Amino acid sequence: MTKTNPGNFFEDFRFGQILTHATPRTLTEGDTALYMSLYGPRFAVQSSDEFARAIGYPRSPVDDLLLFHVVFGKTVPDVSLNAIANLGYAGGRFLRPAYPGDTLSTVSEVIGLKENSNRETGTVYVRSTGTNQRGEVVLEYIRWVMVRKRDKASPAPETVVPELPDRVDPREIGGAVPQLDIAAYNLAEAGAPYRWGDYEAGERIDHVDGMTLEEAEHQMATRLYQNTAKVHFNQHTEAKGRFGKRIVYGGVTISLARALSFNGMNNAFHIAAINGGRHVAPLFAGDTVYAWSEVLEKAELPGRTDVGALRTRLVAVKNQDCSTFPFKTEGGGYADGVILDLDIWVLLPR
Repeated sequence: MTKTNPGNFFEDFRFGQILTHATPRTLTEGDTALYMSLYGPRFAVQSSDEFARAIGYPRSPVDDLLLFHVVFGKTVPDVSLNAIANLGYAGGRFLRPAYPGDTLSTVSEVIGLKENSNRETGTVYVRSTGTNQRGEVVLEYIRWVMVRKRDKASPAPETVVPELPDRVDPREIGGAVPQLDIAAYNLAEAGAPYRWGDYEAGERIDHVDGMTLEEAEHQMATRLYQNTAKVHFNQHTEAKGRFGKRIVYGGVTISLARALSFNGMNNAFHIAAINGGRHVAPLFAGDTVYAWSEVLEKAELPGRTDVGALRTRLVAVKNQDCSTFPFKTEGGGYADGVILDLDIWVLLPR
């Protein structure tokens, strides 16, 4: 008997299984500073305690994606230690803000299983819930991941494919934002004059800037979240894999694209929901990431006149700029260079 954890293989999962993940993680100001140094996000609410307090927060909240990655990282040893790829997201909602000093824990439920035709892998669907030290839910989301089988000949679990929502209803978002004093929202300090009403469905925005990812950065970022997936760290084993090198954690791509989106969506200070998303192609150290956004939908929030919601498609592209808004080909597949297709609700002042 071994005392070490080899991680779960596909045949180890069962529908309805509850996974309580180690280890609780207390967020610190050091985490927020390191996150900023890795990606350079500039949204004023998360950058300035004074700005945040002026509009109604007790202080700057932790960046939404730092919260997401820490909650996600807890799940890796139990869900995706033996994963080949993280395939997608749906139904994600940010329900409460987190602040330095909060402690986050994660529990997941297996909501779907499907063996792949090669019988060497299977897809595992989980709903993960992150809570704070008071037991309050701060985040919940669904993801699905391709996991290796231990033995190709072993019987597969019964197939259950969950019905996934196309989008989060805007009536269910906004809980992580207190009622804001919009008169105190300083547009000059925020970096742009554009409010919710200045955007229209169908509008496309090239975020212009690019950021080259270094090897040390993606390694450090993934360790920050205590994500232990082998494909991100072990060059000794990955040299023998399909790419011959380590794959960048998909959350790094999301954070880079989100930080780049500041240029053009400066006042989209809060990710309220993740409607869906796909990691279209891998990212590697040395690649340069660009991003563009399309406004898919606008929505008012019930009982809120302070903020409005934009449903946006955030697309990340590697090693080419986004002046032509690269996305899909005429045949329906993704264009070369597209690495992320993320559908999110963001909130802006009205």
